[in-house]
Amino acid sequence: MTAIQEARPTLGPAELRHAFGTFPTGVTAVAALADDGTPIGLAASSFTSVSLDPPLASINVAHTSTTWPLLRDRARLGISVLAAHQDRACRQLAARDGDRFAGLSWRGTADGAVLIDGASAWFECAVDRIVPAGDHDIVLLRIHDLAADHAVPPLVFQASRFHRLAGQ
Repeated sequence: MTAIQEARPTLGPAELRHAFGTFPTGVTAVAALADDGTPIGLAASSFTSVSLDPPLASINVAHTSTTWPLLRDRARLGISVLAAHQDRACRQLAARDGDRFAGLSWRGTADGAVLIDGASAWFECAVDRIVPAGDHDIVLLRIHDLAADHAVPPLVFQASRFHRLAGQ
């Protein structure tokens, strides 16, 4: 393989999704309060730590998302690392229609971030920068506050299914 090599012309979305699916990820809820005080949110499995100084994380959001345009200009976003028992919440937050927060216990912060109760960790963030990347945007998030409970195991997503870490 040469240092710079073009991608195979037959490399399609299904093949990429299958290969990317071998990598397990955590699952997060990305949420904020709308102007009328109702929660808006989506599920994202692309949450990644980026920098300790300054404190930055990132998510990737598809250009086809109809929820991201409602969230991107909020003063604060809540990132909740969903717990192993919250697979139903994840499915709800990923749904294309319906009330994504029906039956979910959540709290809003003074700055409008929405955090899901019972999660493994919470981050209160602001959008720092948005970088276009193919059919997604890479959203860099500046972390303003956080909390974590290592006694609460995280939800893991791999091969299009939810899993629990061994020993849970």
